[in-house]
Amino acid sequence: MSQIDLVVKRSRRIEGLLRDHYHAQGKGLHQLISSCEDRIPNHLIPKLRFIATIRNKTVHEDGYKLKEKSAFVKTCQMCEKELMPRSGRFIWGVVWTLIIALIFISLGFYAYHWPRIHLVT
Repeated sequence: MSQIDLVVKRSRRIEGLLRDHYHAQGKGLHQLISSCEDRIPNHLIPKLRFIATIRNKTVHEDGYKLKEKSAFVKTCQMCEKELMPRSGRFIWGVVWTLIIALIFISLGFYAYHWPRIHLVT
C-alpha cells in the first residue's frame, strides 16, 4: 500500500466516524474537528490535528515522505478506537465471546461423543 493510499484511507475512516457519530460538518478534517470539538474527548484533539496535518501534507505537498509510518498508524488506530461508540465495541465483544464459547462447546461435545458415533453405510 502506498503512502498516500494509507494516509487517505485512515483519515477517511476518521472523517466518517466524526460525521456519523459526532455530527461534524465541514469540508476537510480540520473543519470537521473544529465543528465538533466540544463533543470529542479533549485528549484526542491534538492527535486528530496531527492526523489532519499529515493528511494535508501527504496530499498537497509534492515529495512529502511520512517519516514515522508506524506512529501515524498507531495514532489512527487509537483515535478510531476512542471515536467508536462504546456500545458497538461492547456488542462485538459479546458476539465474539459467544462464537468462541460455542466453538469450544461443540468441540467438547464431539470429543466426548465421538467414540459412540457409528457411521451407517
